[in-house]
Amino acid sequence: MEESRSIFAELEDPRTGNARLHQLDEVLVIALCTVLCGGETCEDMALFGRSKEDFLRQFLRLEHGIPSHDTFSRLFRLLDPSRFHAWFLGFMKQFAEACQGVVAIDGKTLRRSFDRASGRSALHLVSAWASDQRLVLGQVAVDDKSNEITAVPQLLALLSLKGRIVTADALNCQRTIARQVVEQGGDYILALKGNQGTLHDDVCRFLDDPQTPKLSASHTDKGHGRIEVRTASLSTDIAWLQELHDWPGLKAVGRIDASREINGATSRESRYYLLSAALAPEQFNAAVRSHWGIENGLHWTLDV
Repeated sequence: MEESRSIFAELEDPRTGNARLHQLDEVLVIALCTVLCGGETCEDMALFGRSKEDFLRQFLRLEHGIPSHDTFSRLFRLLDPSRFHAWFLGFMKQFAEACQGVVAIDGKTLRRSFDRASGRSALHLVSAWASDQRLVLGQVAVDDKSNEITAVPQLLALLSLKGRIVTADALNCQRTIARQVVEQGGDYILALKGNQGTLHDDVCRFLDDPQTPKLSASHTDKGHGRIEVRTASLSTDIAWLQELHDWPGLKAVGRIDASREINGATSRESRYYLLSAALAPEQFNAAVRSHWGIENGLHWTLDV
């Protein structure tokens, strides 16, 4: 917590005179603790401070007691949004360096974020989601989904990717993004569709061929009247593919076959992927599955 206080101290206090009754870092530490515990409003922050005052005094002086909800409100109105955002991204980057596992990259257009009266289009956010920690590592706002490809490199540049696996949908299966992930010390699993010339068709024919050497593993999920079987297949015998396409950092190609049975009805689908690491099929399967945590863990929250 002392480290958090020192990081907050880097922010410029926008208040003047008697308005600085409470230390900036102390107000922000209480706000941070409140949000981590599920609070959202300035009233929540003041209530959390009062109810947890004994705990907070273990590392905060609180010379003038707990700030009121008006104090929190005034401070956040005065803080420059762009400076606070830049500081927060830096803070999250330091925090994220301790995180490992899968980083899911995906965009989401926020429902009801448009304003017809002012001509403002809906807000589209591109997010980096730490699947294991269920934590947003960074976000970049773009005008619309078509600009997502240019926003992802900006987002990746904010992150520490060493030892991490970056997953992304087919829209962001781009050479520039693959190259950047590898250059930053990470690995990637990129969903592949028909937006990369003949690469998708070549990978499909290769992995669909029974003679192709590959490793496979299956995982079954049951619950809520649903049975899902996901089979991951992976091949590293791709020298011929690299000669044709020269994809940055490519080490393997994979396929996920999903079979879902819901109330007696069965559906099947297959998806194809590019990988920069020769993962075990079990690890490949788990990484792809965890990518969809961004839908349940983040996108649902953004919509709400």
